[in-house]
This record gives sequence, C-alpha cells and structure tokens, in this order.
Amino acid sequence: MRTTLLALLLWTVSIPAVAAQDGGMGTLAGTVLDAKGNPEADASVFVETASGQNPQATRTNAQGRFFFPQLAHGYYDLRASSGGERSEWKHNLEVRTGKQTEVTLRLAARGGGTK
Repeated sequence: MRTTLLALLLWTVSIPAVAAQDGGMGTLAGTVLDAKGNPEADASVFVETASGQNPQATRTNAQGRFFFPQLAHGYYDLRASSGGERSEWKHNLEVRTGKQTEVTLRLAARGGGTK
C-alpha cells in the first residue's frame, strides 16, 4: 500500500513539471516597415526578456516578416534595425502559452529610438 501511495504521489508531482516543459511556449512574430511604411527585407530584429535576459536575434524575410518561435511565456522587449535606421523599443510584449503575439516595428532615422 505504501509503495502504491508513494508511486501515486511521485506521479502526481511529475505531471505539472512535464506540462511546464512541453507547454509554456509561444511565438513572437511581426513585420518591420521602413519609414515610408514598406516592408523591410533583411532587417535585424532583437528580442530579450523584459528584465534584459536571454537576448536573441533574427532577420526579416523578403516580406519584412520575422519570427521568434518557442519563447517561454513572459514579457519581452523588441527592436529592429536596418541600414543605419532603427525602430523604437517595444517594451513588455506578452508572449502567451500556445499563442502568437504580433508586432509591427517601424524604422526611423538614426537616433530615432532609445531604450
């Protein structure tokens, strides 16, 4: 009986841990636009947690789209740059489990955005 109870207890405790590993991920995606509102191909896009941890970078595709798949649920800061222009930082973007958060970043002349 004790062995069965112990096994049941261990199994019950392990279920949330497995769910947290498999779930808890979302996607941050969007479009980078130039100052005229046209999609910006091959722009660099940077993301980090709102606390400044785990920086990552990617580049936009020919349509100006970017994707950061498999981000842990939480809050993130995001910015883009291309050809000496950069966007303002977007702060505290929430990435939710199983969801895609969409963002549009608009490039401005150098010096147009600060963190």
